[in-house]
Amino acid sequence: MVGGIGVSGGLRHGMVALSAAFLLSACEEKNTYVPPPPAAVTVAPVLEKPVTRFLELTGNTAAINSVDLEARVQGFLTQINYKDGQFAKKGTVLFVIEQDQYKAQVDQAKAQLAANQASQVQAEAEYNRQAQLAKQDFASQATLDQARAKRDSAVAEVANAQASLVLAQINLGYTQVTAPFDGAVTAHLQDVGALVGYSGPTKLATVVQINPIWVWFTLSEQEVLRIKEHLARQGRSLVSLTRDVPDLAIEIGLQTETGYPHQGKIDYVAPQVDPNLGTLTVRGIFQNDDFALLPGLFARVRVPLGAAQTTVLVPDSAINSNQLGPYVLTVSTDNVVSQTQVTLGQLQADGLRAIQTGLKAGDRIIISGIQRAVPGSKVKVDEGTIVGIAPPAVDQGNKPLPKPAGVAPADAPAKAAPSVAPSAAPSQAPATQKN
Repeated sequence: MVGGIGVSGGLRHGMVALSAAFLLSACEEKNTYVPPPPAAVTVAPVLEKPVTRFLELTGNTAAINSVDLEARVQGFLTQINYKDGQFAKKGTVLFVIEQDQYKAQVDQAKAQLAANQASQVQAEAEYNRQAQLAKQDFASQATLDQARAKRDSAVAEVANAQASLVLAQINLGYTQVTAPFDGAVTAHLQDVGALVGYSGPTKLATVVQINPIWVWFTLSEQEVLRIKEHLARQGRSLVSLTRDVPDLAIEIGLQTETGYPHQGKIDYVAPQVDPNLGTLTVRGIFQNDDFALLPGLFARVRVPLGAAQTTVLVPDSAINSNQLGPYVLTVSTDNVVSQTQVTLGQLQADGLRAIQTGLKAGDRIIISGIQRAVPGSKVKVDEGTIVGIAPPAVDQGNKPLPKPAGVAPADAPAKAAPSVAPSAAPSQAPATQKN
């Protein structure tokens, strides 16, 4: 029994020691950190193509001619020969004021002229007779002078009667109010039977010429200086700009239109900057055969600044911003992400953004998976291609509201071309890479 107890106690002590050794060995094992796999992103080289720089402004449309039709003679309105809002050709009689008294004044002036002409004939004959008698010493000089005075007075009275006849005819002409140029006539302001012109000119309606039509806009002092510097690089000046005004193109778009569908020419540049406002007034002229433009509308104005130049373009969706300004994420040849600050240019019609500084040809930017990319880290690269979005077709009868660049319309099919697409897929196919 004693020996058995000793053996059993030794076995217990051995097992305890073995367990303790196992626990110590387990505590000495270290956890090994396994880094996560690189984030998967889509990368594409920046796009380069010729881009025209534009100066984008705001302005207002205005009628090239607008004239109030007024009654200049007194009388009752007898005729209105147009429908409100009707287009009238130059010379069309629109209003007629009673003419009886003015016709009678013309007849009276004609009769007075005839009487004065008869008196002139008699005075001429008397003068000629006295002149012959005076040569034969049968008439005194005083008699000849009297005959000459009567003749001259008769001539003056004829001239006065002729002027009175002209005035009477002018007043008769004022009884017919005509369109001074081709244009639309507003609603009439006086009805038939109304007495007009009794206390001065009475406004009857307004004629507005809207084909062609003007667009007025202003340039700030800073913009004028920028244009001056741009012209200086081309060897030109503001003087040459004013001289070459008919050759300067201009485009406008209304609030409900996409882009700038109306093309025209600049036809006036103010010769000086307004010192009170610090602006330079400019005017463009546009053909308006279909009357798509009406006076008084707000318009977005775009003026090209020289010829197209090769420019770096990126999708607008690839641009982010921080305290230093806008930036894009670029990827080096060893697939390391960097943050590159850029200077933005104008947004193009295809949804791509022009980059003025910060990027150059050959630089690769992240176009998809931007949220997963961290500057300074490596990424798994899937090569892609930058493409633009085709501008939506515009129905001239029902122009759509402008949409943010790079955003497809809600009713667009799923296969519409996005701003980015993998290079392995056809150019018209959408990108399959998910953010």
